[in-house]
Amino acid sequence: MLSKEHLMHLLSEVSNYMLDKHPRRMVISVHQKNDGLHLCVVDDIERSDEELQAMEEALNSGERPELADYYGAMGGSDLLGAARLNLIGWQIKHADVSRSEEGTKIDIWMGGKRFDSRDFSVPDEKVQDS
Repeated sequence: MLSKEHLMHLLSEVSNYMLDKHPRRMVISVHQKNDGLHLCVVDDIERSDEELQAMEEALNSGERPELADYYGAMGGSDLLGAARLNLIGWQIKHADVSRSEEGTKIDIWMGGKRFDSRDFSVPDEKVQDS
């Protein structure tokens, strides 16, 4: 389980990024276990395919704990766009960025070697009948 300070830093960075587009609705879900965490953020902003891809690439830049610790002290500073997402990407295991029914959904996973992201999920907002 993440420390409260680390989790607050992560929440601050991802919510600051999402709030830059001034959504009217944003929902944050946190699911913690001893060996991992799933953070899901959904907003009502429709983004282009290019922006969604750029967001996912920045978030999946690869774990860099030495940089995350160093730049982690910059949390709350005036980092912009991809720089803010890179800071998050250096601290996480994996992220997915997709369209939601209302706008954009970011799924972020953190965890140790035993971590299994299948244990952490937020169901789609609308389930289609078969």
